[in-house]
Amino acid sequence: MAYLFWKQTALEDFSDHTIEKYYHNGYVFTRKGKGMMDQTRSVRIDLEAFELSSENKRILRKTEEFQMKLEDLPFTEYHWSIGKMAKDFYDTKFGEKTFSANKVKELFTNPEQNNFNCVFVYSIAASNVGYCIARKTKNILHYSYPFYNLSDEMNPNTGMGMMVRALTYAKEQGKKYFYLGSAQRPGDIYKMQFKGFEWFDGNTWQTDLTQLKNILK
Repeated sequence: MAYLFWKQTALEDFSDHTIEKYYHNGYVFTRKGKGMMDQTRSVRIDLEAFELSSENKRILRKTEEFQMKLEDLPFTEYHWSIGKMAKDFYDTKFGEKTFSANKVKELFTNPEQNNFNCVFVYSIAASNVGYCIARKTKNILHYSYPFYNLSDEMNPNTGMGMMVRALTYAKEQGKKYFYLGSAQRPGDIYKMQFKGFEWFDGNTWQTDLTQLKNILK
């Protein structure tokens, strides 16, 4: 499936103000190269409107053994096993060659070549089981490339537990918006469950979930 985008730009000014302006206009950072942004059907959560639903709380209870911390990039504890975990995850979820281990290593260790400046690290009993590469500014957080251990013994609620924890963290930190990438395929409907959900239609931000569901069918 081809990735949807309407416009592309190469950002040269990396100030928080400029990045936030582009995100507000439907652009998101990509992994294509330093400064590269696509304008797409971006989705975000208005954190002023966000609050945990009963389902969100259930997920947190089901994953209460998870610990989360936000680390700056470059990640000094990078190990080849992180790249393997990411590659295995994306190969399984989205098909082979979706995300190479070398690209993962670059995102974790070479900030001069990419657009991301932090990573969520998730652990159970001091063992790291998941990560999400992200971009933070004063007012926004882009939860961009999550991945986790797909072994049979892993909690089936892992992915959602990671996301809800990051969302809660962003709200507690006073961020205004939490960006969740884009809505491109039917499987992206799960992103709509959060209170404060908005999507970019190419011109403006919308809150009509029925319209978006029809687009994604």
